[in-house]
Amino acid sequence: MKNRIFSVFYNEYERRLQRKVLNSEIPHHIAVIMDGNRRYAGQMGKDSSFGHVMGGEATERVIEWCYEIGVKQLTLYAFSTENFKRSEEEVDKIFNVINENLLKLYSDPRTHEKETQVRVIGDRSKLPAFLNESIENIEEATKNYGKFYLNVAIAYGGRQDIIQAVRDIAVCISNGKLSLEEVNESLISKHLYPAPGVSVPNVDLVIRTGGDERVSNFLPWQANGSECAAYFCAPFWPEFRKIDLLRSVRVYQAREAEKKQEQSYRVSKVVNFLKMGTREEKSEEFGQPQSI
Repeated sequence: MKNRIFSVFYNEYERRLQRKVLNSEIPHHIAVIMDGNRRYAGQMGKDSSFGHVMGGEATERVIEWCYEIGVKQLTLYAFSTENFKRSEEEVDKIFNVINENLLKLYSDPRTHEKETQVRVIGDRSKLPAFLNESIENIEEATKNYGKFYLNVAIAYGGRQDIIQAVRDIAVCISNGKLSLEEVNESLISKHLYPAPGVSVPNVDLVIRTGGDERVSNFLPWQANGSECAAYFCAPFWPEFRKIDLLRSVRVYQAREAEKKQEQSYRVSKVVNFLKMGTREEKSEEFGQPQSI
């Protein structure tokens, strides 16, 4: 009985929260650090691979929620370069889970109905052949889609991303394809993962699950440069709920409202300053004695 009552109140709260979210600006690009799969498995008394499988199911739900509320781009931190420090057995299990999820995306009708372009960002030279084959297949199958972008970061490190972009640009300069004067923010963005291709845009909102309040070298160029909103929450990734996503969007919306208020305040101060200057000029003009 208590569970039923709780479920009714929970569902009503979720509906109200979603109505509020949809009445304001939706972030174009959300990036998620999916943390806590292993800790979730430990909490459940299971092997770490169980946590990664359940994390894959959470990923499916989040993609669906993003479709629903109108997010246009989602970037998921699936496997960092730091994760290679884990045992070979666990790394193999993670790659198998990622591969299964890519195969599901490939065959899922929603991927094609929603015209989702799937792209993998990261150092593919470090990935096993079977995973690279699945990546190539889904990228080829979705390359002409553009209503929704799903970027999956595998073997990704933010610093390494910037280093490889700088190296590419240096080679282009040495070959005479570019001049030093042409190097700017836009050019660097084009050489970041996935390169070549449409660059990953600035991030509007970063979400991290699992309780840690840090961004772990994730999309430093796109996230830090845009001073995006950040939402850190306690639930492990497999426990991530729709209300957690909606709450994170509310954080983004509150931040955007503050930005607009601050901008409006600055503009009004400039306008008042200019008005005051104009009044002083007129006062001086009319206050001067006429020459005889």
